[in-house]
Amino acid sequence: MVGAGISGLLLARELREAGHSVVVLEKSRGVGGRMATKRVGETSFDQGAQFFTARTPEFARLVETWVQAGTATAWPGTEHRRWIGSPAMTAVPKALAEGLDVRREAKVTAARRRDDGGWDLAIEGQPTLAAGRLLLTCPVPQALAMLGAGGTVLPADLAAALGRLTYHPCLALLAVLKGPSAVPAEGVAPAGGPLRWLADNVRKGIARGVPGAVTVHAAPEYSAQHYATAEADVTAELLAAAAPWLGAPVVATALHRWKFGEPAATHPEPCVWRPELGLGFAGDAFGGPKIEGAARSGLALAAAVGGV
Repeated sequence: MVGAGISGLLLARELREAGHSVVVLEKSRGVGGRMATKRVGETSFDQGAQFFTARTPEFARLVETWVQAGTATAWPGTEHRRWIGSPAMTAVPKALAEGLDVRREAKVTAARRRDDGGWDLAIEGQPTLAAGRLLLTCPVPQALAMLGAGGTVLPADLAAALGRLTYHPCLALLAVLKGPSAVPAEGVAPAGGPLRWLADNVRKGIARGVPGAVTVHAAPEYSAQHYATAEADVTAELLAAAAPWLGAPVVATALHRWKFGEPAATHPEPCVWRPELGLGFAGDAFGGPKIEGAARSGLALAAAVGGV
């Protein structure tokens, strides 16, 4: 399978527990997708998803196991309405990846279906990997590019449905401050303008050793318009917009560009499983544009594949 975000890791764990042999290919150096943590200087930031909620009993039970294991905790001051990884968002996916065959820095460039119904996966700089079934939890445009590069032609109905699944980009600016920020402990979502969300990682309990460490997420419209804009220009504009909440001089910054920040459109079903092709899809474009939706999508695909 391809993709070691929350959806893919839960899918892999469920299938392994059901007796399947599972290999997870991940193009990045780490796991977790947008449940990502980044170091800037001597401190850490949650640079992608800032928290997750548990609105369904199924996911709430899963979150409780993470809390008991010490990999998740309540966001301070949110009275268990929001959950975060502990000590950072990457803690949850790192724990889920333990014991799985996760092959990092393994970028799949093409997926070709063999005459016997299996799949051959071309991996950049590595030998081709043969698989009996192919499960894709990476962003849908990436999945379609892999299939197209391998000459795989999907059924017309499936190709049309997947082709409608698009994503908003997100520019994430990380700012280390000389003093405490003015961001409320629960974070802030400015109304209008180029900003969507600000959170202080010190107040969240993520960043240590500095008085202020703010994650600034740009709004989808701004991110789309300025995705290719020079880092210095984006940084200057976002810092200017964020000035009312910074409260202290900025001493260091880093900009991350999430090309697939969140789904702009989602599939009506929580996953897609085509047993006649040995091909499945899951992720937040199916289960919903949040961590909970991505998790439930991975679990749904595991249930659909079942004992096949």
